[in-house]
Amino acid sequence: MALRRALILLADGAEEMEVIITSDVLRRADIEVTLGGLFGMDPITCARKARLLPDAAVDEAVKEKHDVVILPGGLPGSETLAKTAKVGDILRSQLSSGGYVAAICAAPIAFAAHSIQKGATLTSFPGVRSRLEEAGYNYSEDRVVVDGKMITSRGPGTAFEFALKLVEILVSSEESKKLHEGMLLK
Repeated sequence: MALRRALILLADGAEEMEVIITSDVLRRADIEVTLGGLFGMDPITCARKARLLPDAAVDEAVKEKHDVVILPGGLPGSETLAKTAKVGDILRSQLSSGGYVAAICAAPIAFAAHSIQKGATLTSFPGVRSRLEEAGYNYSEDRVVVDGKMITSRGPGTAFEFALKLVEILVSSEESKKLHEGMLLK
């Protein structure tokens, strides 16, 4: 099987559980994960004050092709993703090349801000639901939602399900099931 690659966009205020759980599960499936610093290589301070060091600056990381670009939630990280023009450029480029885009928790607001797949069905942290509906998205309360090349999830408590759905899509349902059992998830 060809090498699968994922890019997780990091900004101050990202939800650390969503970054770490997602990257860990993907790496367990032999997906190459790059934590891309939105504004360079400086460490970011997450929503709960954990500090993470990017693997690469986003401007360098996007020179490589990725199967999925992932937006973690958290505040103010999600707001930063929503107001940063290059995030919209990255998402549009990813979709135009046939890749997937994924967001969890409050991060789907970046899809709305950058007009990514308007009219699609998605989910998010409940607190941003009205922003997404007002932006023209169909809203689901399912824990993980896949609509075409867009994958969304609800929050830290759904991070494993989100990551396992990405593994299912990028690798196989068998690999996702194997990881689910191996990590002793319910």
